[in-house]
Amino acid sequence: MPVKRTDKTAMPERHADTRAHDFEEVNEGYCLSHAQFEAERCLRCQDPVCIEGCPVRIPIDEFIHKIAARDLAGAAQILREANPLSAICGRVCPQEVQCELKCHMGNRFRPVAIGHLERFVSDWAREQPITVQGEFTTPWRKEKVAIVGSGPSGLVCAGELARLGHPVTVYEALHAPGGVLRYGIPEFRLPNDVLDSEIDSLRSLGVVFENNIIIGRTLTLDQLFDEMGYSAVYVGTGAGLPKFLKIPGESLNGVYSANEFLTRINLMHAASFPRADTPIHVGKRVAVIGSGNTAMDCVRSALRMGIEEGLVVYRRSENEMTARIEEYHHAIEEGVKYHWLTNPIEILGNEDGWVTGLKCVKMELGEPDDSGRARPIPIEGSEFVIPLDTVVLSIGTSPNPLLTRTNKDIKTTEWGGLVVDHTTAETSRRHVYAGGDAVTGAATVILAAGAGKRAAHGIHEDLCGSPCGANSECGCA
Repeated sequence: MPVKRTDKTAMPERHADTRAHDFEEVNEGYCLSHAQFEAERCLRCQDPVCIEGCPVRIPIDEFIHKIAARDLAGAAQILREANPLSAICGRVCPQEVQCELKCHMGNRFRPVAIGHLERFVSDWAREQPITVQGEFTTPWRKEKVAIVGSGPSGLVCAGELARLGHPVTVYEALHAPGGVLRYGIPEFRLPNDVLDSEIDSLRSLGVVFENNIIIGRTLTLDQLFDEMGYSAVYVGTGAGLPKFLKIPGESLNGVYSANEFLTRINLMHAASFPRADTPIHVGKRVAVIGSGNTAMDCVRSALRMGIEEGLVVYRRSENEMTARIEEYHHAIEEGVKYHWLTNPIEILGNEDGWVTGLKCVKMELGEPDDSGRARPIPIEGSEFVIPLDTVVLSIGTSPNPLLTRTNKDIKTTEWGGLVVDHTTAETSRRHVYAGGDAVTGAATVILAAGAGKRAAHGIHEDLCGSPCGANSECGCA
């Protein structure tokens, strides 16, 4: 049956029976004919409201029109100037609730596949000669900026500041840059070679990366300013401190936070043990507590580690699930099973201290709580036990307090988020800025990227005394 112009061009995918047993990327990407057909679905709106839904304000209409005109180099340039992580955001950004939600095509039909097109152009550009990808540049300003953390917020802030001419150094606590993009997102969603390519593009702009350095321990903020001569510091340390249920049995062997579980697999290559140094215990049956994208990443990673059964346990219903629909459907296709309206109350173990099961209670939904979602209420007498070998807790994270413990002059919220000026992103300490999950708590890659981009312009305006633009006095025009 021929595809209609009103139909959204489907993303080619690897078959579930094959992909569930390896870490190769699930989505295969558009070919040129797919991309051009989808670009032609764009209505060429005079008022491209899709841009309003993009946290980094990509000129969506412009790059899609370039695809339709077969000017892929032009489309790549537009993306490169707007978002240094376009190949990443095209894969993991929740476009369906952002730019695509605003798309006028979606008023009557399915919206244009903006994310798929962003991925297509970025992947095409990555395969081209360096003259097409972009030229190497050298910073020309004297005001140096240090970026603390190499997650999406820090990377975008670094890229934007480098484009504005500032010497930028990114300090990463782990042994490889990328932050949550590397340790938190499995390669079947975001391959490391794509991440490495985006980081190499930042290096071509003059950005320097220093790994294995913990700001607050290895170096202090005072040292960055007083001894190393930085004019500003941007804190993009994310929200890597896991939350726990505080139920009996959480200290048993075989209980992981989602952060530890994914870091062992993604960053430490536990799937390759013993060829890699880091092992991981999964057993035959794994339950992940939670319903977000991270929970889906955990249970799908566990499947690829060779388990017999992967379960998701969530105290609310499918309607309140926070994961992307695409990730949810992929998980179902790969054999993940779901226990909705189920709340863990105890993790059970044996005499040797290993997990043997999860005691749960069935729930029903009541009136909405502070989050706006229906409040789960336990059903009396509905307790039951799920036999298990491993439990992974994916119930949220909060900012790591290390930096603020060693810098009392930086104000935080009650839950640990950094307090910033909403216009400039400056913290309570002069010339120290922050953004992303370190400010908002755990959110999406693209929201963190948007925060990094806004902060970069706040930093630049502060250091140079004027905003960037055509009439700027800072020399950026």
